[in-house]
Amino acid sequence: MSWWQVCRAEFKAIFAEHAIVLTVLGGVFFYSFLYPLPYLKQVPREQSVLVVNHDGGALSRQLERMVEATPQVRISGHAQTEAEARHRFLEDGGIAGLLVIPAGFERDIRLGRSPVLAYAGDASYFLVYGTVIEGLATAAGTLGAEVKVARLLAEGQALPLAARRHTAFSVNMRPVFNTTMGYVHYVIPAVFILILHQTMLIGLGLLGGGQGEKDHNGVRGYWQTVPAGVLLTARLAVFGAIYLVLTMYYTGWSFAHYGISRLASSAELLAVVVPFLLAVGSLGVVIGQLIPRRELATLLVLLSSLPLVFSAGFVWPVASLPRPIFWAAQLAPSTPGIMACLKLNQMGAEFSQIRGLWLQLWLQAAVYGGLAWWLLRRRLVVK
Repeated sequence: MSWWQVCRAEFKAIFAEHAIVLTVLGGVFFYSFLYPLPYLKQVPREQSVLVVNHDGGALSRQLERMVEATPQVRISGHAQTEAEARHRFLEDGGIAGLLVIPAGFERDIRLGRSPVLAYAGDASYFLVYGTVIEGLATAAGTLGAEVKVARLLAEGQALPLAARRHTAFSVNMRPVFNTTMGYVHYVIPAVFILILHQTMLIGLGLLGGGQGEKDHNGVRGYWQTVPAGVLLTARLAVFGAIYLVLTMYYTGWSFAHYGISRLASSAELLAVVVPFLLAVGSLGVVIGQLIPRRELATLLVLLSSLPLVFSAGFVWPVASLPRPIFWAAQLAPSTPGIMACLKLNQMGAEFSQIRGLWLQLWLQAAVYGGLAWWLLRRRLVVK
């Protein structure tokens, strides 16, 4: 068989297997809509909080009104004691946080003291927890600024000067990369690359594992009659062509649909995607040759998904990862692929700044490609 005939045979083998088609095409298109769905509102808003007001004065009621006016939280009720608030917080899943205003709140403020406000929330949902704390802290800070400005005015200072002097510094927050501070822009660009990585590994694992089962059962096919190098390059070319189109769909239409920034040029992205697909494809061929049953490909790849997400460098700081986990993550093409795409496309880095990641992808493509060729050749020799 010629190389082109092997390519045609590979295409037929891929689309003859419903599991591969469902994983490669169905999985990629399905996840492009399913995964972003819970995060389309970008950031949590209007989180319910309980208030325990031990003061009851005018300033404490003003603080409650200011809390209610913030976009982050809304007051859903009051409790008489902290114990009652804690019980309701634990029993009612709709309550996201607590605010406790101490007794003597207004008196301490009038006397120039600093009363202690207590905030509480479920930190296991870090986005919700951060939203609750941000809303409560903003309302309390604003009230504190109003009281200080009023005191400065009473001392005879002009309003413009008092407004400037109510705090020793001012904060002007300007998000650099994730300008909306939303979850979609933070996680989707990286997770889409991981989806391409995982589905390609599963597809190649199913194909190689299925052919291995046929070998074991005495079924002969084209993969037994062609040299290992021809079969490997044809398989990489076929899967690479399919996934090049799917990558264009993700980084093109999907990014535009969700309003995700695209700062890299097409040539720069292509320069990263080519070694990424070659590395992933070669690793997928290796997996397909090593597993005794085709269904193990899905199990192995899915079990690796969460570890790869948390060790890729965009969820958890790389500097905080244990060294063994860090070095193990470097073996997966998803790690340099994700970081290279994020830096180029979302952060606007120059290509020279991701050259190390680019070379790492080429090294992985060479190493896994050589191992895949050796495994294919060994199987032919054994046969």
